Amino acid sequence: MASAHLVFTVFFFYLLCPTSIIGLWWAETLNQISHRAVGSPLVMDHRSICRKTRRLIGKQAEICRKEPEIVHEVIKGAKLGTGECQFQFKERRWNCSTADKFFGRILNQDRGRGNDWWRNLQDIRETAFVYAVTSAGVTFAVTQSCSMGELLQCGCDYQMKGESPDGSWEWGGCGDDIDFGYTKSREFMDAQTRHRSDIRTLLTLHNNEAGRLAVKNFMRTECKCHGLSGSCAVKTCWKKMPIFREVGVRLKERFNGAFQVMGSNNGKYLIPVGDTIKAPTAEDLVYTNESPNFCKRNRKTGSQGTKGRACNATSMGIGGCDLLCCGRGYKERQVVVEENCKCRFHWCCVVKCSKCTAVKTVHECL
Repeated sequence: MASAHLVFTVFFFYLLCPTSIIGLWWAETLNQISHRAVGSPLVMDHRSICRKTRRLIGKQAEICRKEPEIVHEVIKGAKLGTGECQFQFKERRWNCSTADKFFGRILNQDRGRGNDWWRNLQDIRETAFVYAVTSAGVTFAVTQSCSMGELLQCGCDYQMKGESPDGSWEWGGCGDDIDFGYTKSREFMDAQTRHRSDIRTLLTLHNNEAGRLAVKNFMRTECKCHGLSGSCAVKTCWKKMPIFREVGVRLKERFNGAFQVMGSNNGKYLIPVGDTIKAPTAEDLVYTNESPNFCKRNRKTGSQGTKGRACNATSMGIGGCDLLCCGRGYKERQVVVEENCKCRFHWCCVVKCSKCTAVKTVHECL
């Protein structure tokens, strides 16, 4: 468990920190993973983030110093984004696993001269998705904490006023203050790159923004009726964020349709590769280099390979054994699993189940 916390912390710093801090912290973290006992009480809180980032300047340093509670929400948002990434990619060859050192390789920013494989790895589709879903997670977490009254700097959004055009309902209730969450995510996630002008910076800023817009541009209207005996004499509505799973699905669709781009001659813009391709919108994901196939274990590219991965022998899709196992074949074995069974509803209001064992067939890539 300690190693898992450490690896997530490494991932978080890859997203946020300048190269010098990444190098120092990565070396320290590898040493901790090698020497700490498995039961070590490891907690990643805002104090550890700000201690490790004491070299930071500008807005990140200011937030660490003046608004540590925001940093706490940033961490929650990054974890939310990581979990969603793992859900969306669970059937793909690269499954967003944070195990060992591989996740950091996808995001590594320390590109020495002559290390072409580092350069090629930086700007692939998977990197674009990770930055976008993390930025979205931070936006979501900060905004949600505002609505729940957990932050002093913000609360509910009461800007929407008046009635609907047909007079059937009126604005009220506790709307989500998406503008505050968007702003804090932008300040913290973009701080280290906003004043740089290389193509990787342009990619990072674009994909961070795409993640935030996947939340902000898809707010939904939620309503509640008020009246005697459940009547709807008065109906009030407010704006709420989309469910985060919907955000993940939307970003995965953007991943599937991501735009390959290159830098303009002056290095200030991203332009699509190919004369007939339209320019990407602010909601699209962008990348410059094709992804490796992730079939074999390769520490340099961040690929864990697919050996030993569970696959679906009857599926022709991306999670099927043919594609997931990269043509190497698969093995079949029987496993005993424990499942809930004979579930019964007891008034009121509990469902009680028995435990039953069952033998299931699983398929794993060779």
